[in-house]
This record gives sequence, structure tokens and C-alpha cells, in this order.
Amino acid sequence: MSFDQIAWLPLCAGVTGVGLVLSFLLLRRRGAAAGLRGAAWSLLPLAAYLTGALPALWQVGTAVVGFFAGLVLSPLVWAGVAVTALSAVLFLVSGVLRRRGSPAPAAAGPSVTAKPGAAASAGAAGAAGALPGSRSQPQPQPQPRAGKAAPAAKPAADDDFSDIEAILKRRGIG
Repeated sequence: MSFDQIAWLPLCAGVTGVGLVLSFLLLRRRGAAAGLRGAAWSLLPLAAYLTGALPALWQVGTAVVGFFAGLVLSPLVWAGVAVTALSAVLFLVSGVLRRRGSPAPAAAGPSVTAKPGAAASAGAAGAAGALPGSRSQPQPQPQPRAGKAAPAAKPAADDDFSDIEAILKRRGIG
């Protein structure tokens, strides 16, 4: 049915009339606030007809209905929805993997077992040596204190459990 085939004035006036009757009943049962709100909603169809907004509302309504009908009935659209869902799942999985701290490839940076100061001093020496006319001076390495022996470097896997081991030792477990 097209827009021109509908008698809009009687339809809008009828919907407004029924709405006003229901608004009067709301006024008596639930109070003035509910009745006035119902009357406001009831006057909108007649206002849309009188202002000439009905053709625009008709076009919007048919466009929305056509979009959703095409969405539900088109296998191509459902394939797009599936690809979108797959993309969302991949984003979520990558976020979980980032939080867990998955190891980076070896070529991406210094190794996990390297000393933290070694990478910084190597980067500074490399940057200074790269400039023309600059002299590379070795950075003095911090000396361990004479009173205490330096603890042996633990493997990277033990770093994950060091906090847990400390807690267990404090509580006298293990």
C-alpha cells in the first residue's frame, strides 16, 4: 500500500480521539501526571498530519522496515554478520593474550634472560656510535657490594612464581 492510498486525516483523527479517551481514563485511575502524558502522546498523530510530517515519517518507516526485512532474509547479510562476529571474537582473544603477556618473537627485541641494564647500555652505546664524529665511551658497570654476594640469576620461568614462593615462605608453607 502506498502513502497516497491511505486516508490520513480520518486515521490520525481517530487515533488521536482513542488516545484522548484512554488518557481521560488514565487521569481518573492514575492521576494527573499519567493523564497529561497520555494526552501528549495522543495529540502527536494529528500534529504530524497537520504539519505535513507524515510523508517523511512514512519514508523513514518504510526504509527501516525494508532494511530489517533485507537483513533477515538475505544470506549475504548473514555472512557479513558472521564475519563481524568472528572479528569481535578475534579482538577479544588478542586482548586476553596481551594481558597474559604472551612472549614476543625473538627478533622483536632483547631476550627475556638478558640483564635489564645490558639492553639500555647497548642501546645508548649503539646510538652514540651511530652519530658521526662522536666517541663511544663505555658506561661504568655497577659493582656488587663487598658485604653481600650477588644472587644468582633465576630463569625466566621462576620469575612468575617468585611472589607466590615468598607468600608461602612467610606463612611457613613449603
